[in-house]
Amino acid sequence: MSEESLARVHASVDAYYSATVEAFGVTPRGVDWTCEATQNLRFVQLLRHCDRTSPASINDLGCGYGALLAFCRERWPEWRIDYLGIDLSDAMIRAARSRWPDEPGVRFVHGTCGPRVADQSIASGIFNVCGPIERNEWEDFICATLRALKASSRRGFAVNFMAELAPGATGPRELYRTSPTRWIEFCEGELGLRTVVIRDYGLREFTLWVACDDADPGAFEKARERGRSGLVD
Repeated sequence: MSEESLARVHASVDAYYSATVEAFGVTPRGVDWTCEATQNLRFVQLLRHCDRTSPASINDLGCGYGALLAFCRERWPEWRIDYLGIDLSDAMIRAARSRWPDEPGVRFVHGTCGPRVADQSIASGIFNVCGPIERNEWEDFICATLRALKASSRRGFAVNFMAELAPGATGPRELYRTSPTRWIEFCEGELGLRTVVIRDYGLREFTLWVACDDADPGAFEKARERGRSGLVD
């Protein structure tokens, strides 16, 4: 993907999410989710592969106003996290910094990829709204982002996608929907990594966990079993 094409995609995403946070503020609707309950359900899936009994560094790509950090603080208050939130929207980063001023172990930066290597990386919802971008160009953007996630993740990373609609159903063109196979093949074939698909958690989407070189084999097998069963922690 050319730098010009990637910059065009980033500009489109920036404009969209800057507008949502300006319109709806520090709320799930501000990052284009319908409600806090489904937003939190997605966080559960994205964090399944993390060992929450040990300290961890996390890169949150497309962090918005820091909702994932708030979720972790509330659900697992004893879990020690070195958290870095990254977002390409200046408006989102301003909102996040105002919500988490001078918090130890918490930083928010403006950017399009993780500027450090962390134990885990998370990206929630960043591949959903393609807007006016053509599908092939959007998928090039996804490929570039997954490569960057691999480069900035020590143990693994997790992303989510909207699943394909039922046969005969139609939906908004500006939303990107896909099958897991497309991205399993990319992560395993091109990136050379192991994957687990988590689905059947009540939303028409799926979460893809990708294990990197330093992943705990036991954690990988545990995540795979949970992915098969659809269990929710």
